[in-house]
Amino acid sequence: MKKVKYLIVGSGITGLSFASKADNYLLIEKEDKAGGLCKTIRRNGYVWDYSGHFFHFKESRLKRDFVDIMNPRELIIKNKCTKIYRKNLFIDFPFQKNIHELDKVDFINCLYDLYFRQEKNKYENFEEMLYGKFGKSITEMFLKPYNEKLYACKLNILDADAMGRFFPYADFKEIIFNMRQKDKTSYNETFLYPRNGAEVFINLLMEKIEQDKIWFNCELIDIDMNNHMAITSKGCVLYEYLINTIPLNLLCNLLKISYNNILSANKVLVFNIGFDKKSQYTDIHWMYFPEKKYNFYRVGFYDNILEQNRLSIYVEIGFNEKDVINIEKELEKTISGLRKCGIVSDHRIVDYSTVVMNPAYVHINKESEEFKRYLFKELNRKGIYSIGRYGKWTYCSIEDCILDAINTIKQIRCYE
Repeated sequence: MKKVKYLIVGSGITGLSFASKADNYLLIEKEDKAGGLCKTIRRNGYVWDYSGHFFHFKESRLKRDFVDIMNPRELIIKNKCTKIYRKNLFIDFPFQKNIHELDKVDFINCLYDLYFRQEKNKYENFEEMLYGKFGKSITEMFLKPYNEKLYACKLNILDADAMGRFFPYADFKEIIFNMRQKDKTSYNETFLYPRNGAEVFINLLMEKIEQDKIWFNCELIDIDMNNHMAITSKGCVLYEYLINTIPLNLLCNLLKISYNNILSANKVLVFNIGFDKKSQYTDIHWMYFPEKKYNFYRVGFYDNILEQNRLSIYVEIGFNEKDVINIEKELEKTISGLRKCGIVSDHRIVDYSTVVMNPAYVHINKESEEFKRYLFKELNRKGIYSIGRYGKWTYCSIEDCILDAINTIKQIRCYE
């Protein structure tokens, strides 16, 4: 029976980041390679991630570390160009700061409703917050329909702060100021991307992992919390600390902890599609689609980021976690939608791939946050730490996952 200090479950960015800072560890991964959802498909001259993974850092130290380990010729740095496509118009993102780009009637409605909005000190849910802070027109033209497509649920089940720092808030003064002097400041105004896909970063992290300390094709079957023992498909492991990065609902199932549908999420179908020639849109990095006539909520342009001469895109479509996805039907609707908005015309598909992220975006609300607070406190007492985007069941960036791994190992060492 193997004995380790840290048993790390899952080899995505969070798990690998933790392992790179640990000493006596074993990392188990149910797939045959590392990366989780941060894998890359390179085929027929196209570079596609499992979904759009772009690197942006608010901490200069992490950004410097990332840049330092990359081959300079491998790294692309871009000032993002993102657009909202609505009623055949291109609106700069975020919508609420750029309502002056709408047609006259829509602009007046947005401005009027914004001025006479009814703000509150406290909002009960995400939908109420949108109406309170931005008024009826801004909410119903973009914020509500787009996020309903993204989360695949009614927004009144989400917490008012469900998106945290990632939601682009703007007060009345900022919105008016932006009409004369554009402000594109956001958490990902500039992003970095490896020329051969996000998996390049995974491969660099893997260079720090001792190969005899990672078990691939190894599934976690059961956990005995009291005896600090994990049963895997490759044998039993005694651990001092279990570091979980797989989705929290799956961990709860293994621990036989009931969560009564409190931990809900959407799932996202991603089409990566390569065409035979460029689109007419040659400078946009990704586009948002709030209108229901499009089955997708976002389309990203790999070719514009990588400066390639053939259209290469990812298309994201949100579904309820209980929905059955018909891949062929969705592809047909996707191609039709791409023609409607002018991304393609007589383009020919050269190749495509599909990925279903499940879970994708978790539904954060009061019940889930209260459940997690109690659960994490109890698990920590048993030597179990659930970290990362899905381990913590939260909305966060790649940078946040790396920081969570670093801070968790520091926290454990402080207790010892």
